[in-house]
Order: sequence, then structure tokens, then C-alpha cells
Amino acid sequence: MDIRAISLDLDDTLWPIAPVIDRVETSVDQWLRTNCPEVASAWPIPAMRALRDQVARQHPELSHDFAAQRRLTLRRAFAPFNLGEDWVERTYEIYVRVRNEVDCYADTAPALASMAAQVPLISISNGTADLALIGLHEHFRFSVSAGEMGVAKPDAGIFVHACERLGIAPEHVLHVGDDPTADVAGARAAGMRTAWINRNAAAWTDTATPDLEVSDLDALANWLLQHKNTTRIQPT
Repeated sequence: MDIRAISLDLDDTLWPIAPVIDRVETSVDQWLRTNCPEVASAWPIPAMRALRDQVARQHPELSHDFAAQRRLTLRRAFAPFNLGEDWVERTYEIYVRVRNEVDCYADTAPALASMAAQVPLISISNGTADLALIGLHEHFRFSVSAGEMGVAKPDAGIFVHACERLGIAPEHVLHVGDDPTADVAGARAAGMRTAWINRNAAAWTDTATPDLEVSDLDALANWLLQHKNTTRIQPT
């Protein structure tokens, strides 16, 4: 493989997302209990989660935009109490802050530093993480999000756009992610090389396998260093 850049998924690739979402829901609930207890009483965490799922089902046109889904959920929760957009935005600020308080995997920071020294790194994510707020942005040339693009992985368009912005042909860009469909199948459909990060030693079930399977980002960084010459990896 002649790899000249690497794109990375974020959630469950650089950090586990489940504990982050749990903290987001708890923090929003605590804020509501302090500032508008009538809303908190009407919408405890399970009910707010169910409302968000309902919004997602009713608005498939927002499937790529979790931020819009979250704001619409808050609007519906606040509407019976005559609380308008100001309350939506104040509450959404809690979501943004806690959403970006992630606990990265131990291998994330050193592996990113190692890889960024070899080739350009970018991120491609369906989520709403902000690498600047998280403190990892220095390793990346730029980020591409589904919310900004209007399409989500595994749509090939988001991957093609990233490659065009890099100025590198898809076959020379390695996409790395944890999701066999959103990351591996989507990137493969765009003509990119693919690496499946399999932290939990899961079995691969798709018919078309990724070009690489690694247990963590350290393994990927080591692969990049070891194959620098044999795979003709060329930094731009």
C-alpha cells in the first residue's frame, strides 16, 4: 500500500463513547433539576432518552446531524413549560461541554503524535466531538463531520470529500475506525484503504475484509513505522 495520509474515526476509536454519553445525560439532568425542576421532573433521563429516539425516528432527514436532533429534543421537552430558544441553547451548552470531556484510550495521544510525524492525519466522524475542545487538534490537518457535510458514514460522499480536501487520491488514504459498516465498508466504497481497529477482539463477519486489522492505535502506529519503506509511505 502506498499510504500518503490517514483518516480516523473518533468515537470508540480514540475514546470510548458510552461513558461520555452517560455523563452528558447525567449532567444535563442535574442542570435541569437546578434551573428548571419542572422540566427535570417531567423528563427524567430515561424519558429524555426516549424522546431523543422518537425525534430521530420522526426526522430521518436529521440522521446525519446529532446536534440538530439534540436541540429539537430539548425544544419539545421545554415547549409545555413555555421555555423558548434561550433555554434550549443554555442547556445545549451543557451537552457540548460534557460531550467533549472524553477519557482517551491510553494509546491515543502517543500514537497520534507518532503517526502525525509520518503522514497527514484527518478525522471523519458522524458525531459532534470537537478536537480543539478535547485538546487533540494539533495532530490533525482538519476534521470532517457528518453534521457539516449533510451526509453520514457509510455514505461514500463524506470520504470522497475528505480525500478531495486533502488533495490525495482515495487509494492513497487509509481510513481507520471501529465500525465495520460505517468505517470499513463506507471507506472501501469510496476507494480508500481501510483499517479496522478491533479493541475487543471481535469476530469479523463481513464478506470483504479490511486491508488491516489492529488491536489499538499503538499497533497501527507501529505498523506505519515498520512499513514506512516497504509500503512506500510518502508524507506530503
